[in-house]
Amino acid sequence: MKYLLICVMAVSFYGMAQPEGINGGPVNVQPGGVVDGVYIQEHIPTKKLIPYEHVREADVVWSKRVWAFIDLREKINHPLYYPFDKYQDTIWVKNSSRWSLWTVLKHHIINGDLTMYSANNPYDFFSVLPPDGDQFKYPIEHGPGLNYYTDKEFRDDIDSRLCVLGNKEFRPIPSVVDGTDSVIVDFFTGIETTVTEEYQEKEMILSEHIVQYRLKEDWFFDKERSVLDVRILGIAPVIYEGGASAATSGAKEGGKYKELFWLYFPHCRYVLNNYFTYNDQNDAQWMSFDDLFWKRRFSSVMYKESNVYDRKIDTYKAGVDALFEAEKIKEEIRTLEHDVWSF
Repeated sequence: MKYLLICVMAVSFYGMAQPEGINGGPVNVQPGGVVDGVYIQEHIPTKKLIPYEHVREADVVWSKRVWAFIDLREKINHPLYYPFDKYQDTIWVKNSSRWSLWTVLKHHIINGDLTMYSANNPYDFFSVLPPDGDQFKYPIEHGPGLNYYTDKEFRDDIDSRLCVLGNKEFRPIPSVVDGTDSVIVDFFTGIETTVTEEYQEKEMILSEHIVQYRLKEDWFFDKERSVLDVRILGIAPVIYEGGASAATSGAKEGGKYKELFWLYFPHCRYVLNNYFTYNDQNDAQWMSFDDLFWKRRFSSVMYKESNVYDRKIDTYKAGVDALFEAEKIKEEIRTLEHDVWSF
């Protein structure tokens, strides 16, 4: 009886842990029942999320909050960068077997599975306040019962971060019946006016335009398990200031970086858990993006640690000295773990 109760509780927990309609990344099955391989790669697209180990506040004897960036130019980080997605005649073209991290995030933001948080205060019209989107204070949410396709204000907010916006103009609204422009007549003057709607040129940001991912992490020592552990709290894609057109020239011209938005990483895990990431050693052992982040199969550089001034490293160090300072912070964390086990 006790064993049966434990099984029922376990099934109930995993059933609640995986939101409906999210799991199921691309698989190697083409239309017509064609399997692109020896077998159907179904493990990753159908697997359940493994929850983090529960941590009590009383068991955390030391912790440090750090911010780091993942440079996608580094070879070890290429599984996050490739394959590229494209747009051809307004059709979103994605790889049939695996997607880049940007393609996965963009797909589920549009579908409403992930909540986007503004990188800046949306009411700071003159950009005088420092960016604080990593605190998840400014969620971008659709209206009740609406979604990306039915809520225009929500769609504009999303597009302002997923696209590079160009010039604005007003275009006539065509009639649904005969295809002509809609015209209204003023009741008092009799003047005919063509009904127009505001249109803005948009260039969708592609995976090749993403140059960094920024992470917000908590490192802590859990005395109950006697381990030094880390949790990723947030992730933010970064492009060069100036958008897609600056993607190739930004590095040469020393372009500034721009955070597009922040995502709460524990919610992203439900999505990343079901998408393949490339393994260059063995095609039969592809892991998920969630596995990649959990196993720390990426290279990152710290650009900020928790401090009394709330300042970044580049405000008091520059160039190579900033890299040395980042390594110093990382070494302090390693030293703390080493000293615990030194007798």
